[in-house]
Amino acid sequence: MEQWHFVDGKWVTGNPPLMRAFDHATWLMGGIFDGARAFDGVTPDLDLHCRRAVRSASNVGLRSPLSAGEIEEICRDGIARFPRGSHLYIRPFMWSEDGWMAPDPASTRICISVVLTPLPEPKGASAMISRWRRPSPEMAPTDAKAVCLYAQAGRASGEARAKGFDEAVMLDPLGNIAEFASANLWIAKDGAAITPAASGCFLNGITRQRLIRLFNAAKIPVYERTLTPKDILECDELFSSGNFGKVMPMTQIEDRKLDIGPICRRARELYMDFAHGGLRSAA
Repeated sequence: MEQWHFVDGKWVTGNPPLMRAFDHATWLMGGIFDGARAFDGVTPDLDLHCRRAVRSASNVGLRSPLSAGEIEEICRDGIARFPRGSHLYIRPFMWSEDGWMAPDPASTRICISVVLTPLPEPKGASAMISRWRRPSPEMAPTDAKAVCLYAQAGRASGEARAKGFDEAVMLDPLGNIAEFASANLWIAKDGAAITPAASGCFLNGITRQRLIRLFNAAKIPVYERTLTPKDILECDELFSSGNFGKVMPMTQIEDRKLDIGPICRRARELYMDFAHGGLRSAA
């Protein structure tokens, strides 16, 4: 089986229906999710992803039916249903069944999905600066991995694809760099790794935080600061960090070509060394 989903206390295969026509989440987007990974027998930061899922639910007015520890146990049970070493995407998803404008926390349901999904090859991709911006914390639930945020990210991604690019760079409300449509953003300049300061308009990603600690431990200069579009157009390297691909190089920004440079390569090496050497087995 390529997919297993834990819903209503049991594992099912395929793509099971979850919502009804008049559920709160169906029409008012009362939902959150998180994403984790298993690959090569390891599950980097799975516990942190499960904790963030519970925290995201609370931040949008939901209430997780399970504790973070219970979610992690179910994730590991799902991982064990696949051959050891499989590349898997792990997604706890919570949504509201009842409520008026705000969701009724007591109606929160959960589905935990474990799906066979290979890690993408770090071959490089192209990006453009999108006209669509990330909202500020006063405008949207940016302190959660909320389903409603992905409509805007989807518009940016669609704009990029329509113009022949693989990915979109999104700005914050002030016109500074926020992140990619689907991952946190990094540049390298003069031998240092630099990522936009966590301003509250995008998630301070788990992989992003992990990379900062890994760079610090490796004595590689790393900075969190405000980045402008000019900064990324003049950078030495451009790359992303996120759960789906971990560390991925960008080899084009607008019409400018870039190499996969030493900071990006080192970031990926550091992360994979951490994942393979510092965690318990996934199975």
